[in-house]
Amino acid sequence: MSDTLTLRRPDDWHLHLRDGDMLRAVLPETARHFARAIIMPNLVPPVVTGAQASAYRDRILAALPEGTAFEPLMTLYLAEDTDPEDVAAAHASGLVKAVKLYPAGATTNSASGVSHFDRVRPVLEKMAEIGLPLCVHGEVTASDVDIFDREAVFIDRVLDPIRRATPGLRVVMEHITTSDAVEYARAQGDDLGATITTHHLVINRNHILAGGIKPHYYCLPVAKRESHRLALRAAATSGEERFFLGTDSAPHTDANKLLPCGCAGCFTATNTMSILAHVFEEEGALDRLEGFTSLNGPGFYGLPVNEESLTLRKGESVTYPKQIDTNDGPVTVFDPGFPLSWRVETV
Repeated sequence: MSDTLTLRRPDDWHLHLRDGDMLRAVLPETARHFARAIIMPNLVPPVVTGAQASAYRDRILAALPEGTAFEPLMTLYLAEDTDPEDVAAAHASGLVKAVKLYPAGATTNSASGVSHFDRVRPVLEKMAEIGLPLCVHGEVTASDVDIFDREAVFIDRVLDPIRRATPGLRVVMEHITTSDAVEYARAQGDDLGATITTHHLVINRNHILAGGIKPHYYCLPVAKRESHRLALRAAATSGEERFFLGTDSAPHTDANKLLPCGCAGCFTATNTMSILAHVFEEEGALDRLEGFTSLNGPGFYGLPVNEESLTLRKGESVTYPKQIDTNDGPVTVFDPGFPLSWRVETV
């Protein structure tokens, strides 16, 4: 087996950059390895209109280190009063590549999300008409549904009815965490894709809870049983075009992660490629890493693959900073819990 792996430069199809000082601190961690990323719109206030998306894109580009080649792919936050014509205009301009559906209260900064799905039907119908994908945070938020069951229930109660009622709507099931989601995705046509995060390939719920609570492993959707993690690994390394990388890298300061009611999110932008090479090597699937990180996402979104390449080399242990410093405080980098030996050598 070769100790060198060269692939098309990867993209991240689900990324949180935040804004202001946090944006300026964490953006270089993604731009170092990734050519493009789908940028999540859950700011405060959320990015709901085309004008807001344009202004946010300008702030991202202004925060890029000089000489860095990185393209933010903008999304709109779906609210119950979203204007379908504004969505269509933002898409027609080339600015917006997707609309993000957050069920209200599902995760960080989702209070402005959707509670009554019938109210967003005109937007979904317009999106189906123009071919604009819907990115879905797939969890119900009802208090009587166990947190470990919320993804599976969402598929049955929300996602499948939406898709049946809106023929032609292209949907990305984001950060899937269960074998239920894998099975559902595999049973659908090519108008449904699914992203898988780096951390959900590595941790299960024991990593969060066994032997003491590990706040830096707490994320939403929360990690599930080991059987689900193994289903995700099998899907990611399968070579199936419907599965592609969306890190859901989500920076929070340590102070906010360690609160009595701490924030959900794992910050994986810094070391994702080394972790993925380790995982794919363990699964005997290094030849499929390029598809997962660099080919399948552009294929679903109808975008060209990147011309540049990235080279990983296996050697001695690779170390990454434990934290990224920001003006608001340190952000802890995800610790996979095992040594890394694949180093990103060139971009």
